[in-house]
Amino acid sequence: MTNIAFIGLGNMGGPMAANLVKAGHSVRGFDLEAVSRGAAAEGGVTIGASNTEIVADADVVVTMLPAGRHVIAVLDEILGTARQGSLIIDSSTIDFDNARRAHAMAKQRGFHFLDAPVSGGTGGARAGTLTFMCGGDDAAFAAARPLLENMGKRIVHCGGAGAGQAAKICNNMILGATMIATCEAFVLGEKLGLAPQALFDVVSTSSGQSWSTTAYCPVPGPVPAAPSNNGYKPGFASALMLKDLRLSQEAASSVGATTAMGALATQIYAMHNAWGEGGADFSGIIHLIRGKEK
Repeated sequence: MTNIAFIGLGNMGGPMAANLVKAGHSVRGFDLEAVSRGAAAEGGVTIGASNTEIVADADVVVTMLPAGRHVIAVLDEILGTARQGSLIIDSSTIDFDNARRAHAMAKQRGFHFLDAPVSGGTGGARAGTLTFMCGGDDAAFAAARPLLENMGKRIVHCGGAGAGQAAKICNNMILGATMIATCEAFVLGEKLGLAPQALFDVVSTSSGQSWSTTAYCPVPGPVPAAPSNNGYKPGFASALMLKDLRLSQEAASSVGATTAMGALATQIYAMHNAWGEGGADFSGIIHLIRGKEK
């Protein structure tokens, strides 16, 4: 059993913490939102009074926070009270520069640190089937892996500090652009008189195949578990996809990479969010492409 402090108990962090409890670990958590604290408590997490309180006796600290500035702020808050030499795992999706800064802050104060963003959405968080993309030294990865395996089914060591965040934003840039192309194809098929199931049967077994079609088809019917069959409830919200696409473009600009498709996908998801569907699943961008609300 490991003593774990879990900071950030929202839609992703709450179920992840609950899976650590199911695996037999002692998990104390904190979140600024009372609703999130309550849901996590129902999952067996012991709720503490503050971030600094829960980290004092923890062997491992896990953070799942909205953005880089929140990660840096929490580190500023807890590094003075956390147990010296303990492991900090940040599973937030943040910008590459702040990920590297977080590593440096932790190392300077004598802590092991791993950036370990995830893929798999809220469904994967609940089911314990997330993919973890990890950046950090070999020792930190080796120490974190057994815990990550309680929350995910694929754990990948991508490289040194910040490599996990780099992998995450590259993956989601592909996903965002692919989903747009998939939606465009299904809308075009509809206008040409193709039934969605017929197009799915072809694309899912042909050269146009992608995860956006086979696992997350944006039209109702072909993939029963997809958000399209549940009113486009996330899943993975369009606002979060826009966040990740913007991170990809910030990173591309910082290293002089040309990402024309990523840039265009960012613009289209910005339109989808401005259109009023930022809280819907990102596959709901098919409504914008159709030009009408669901």
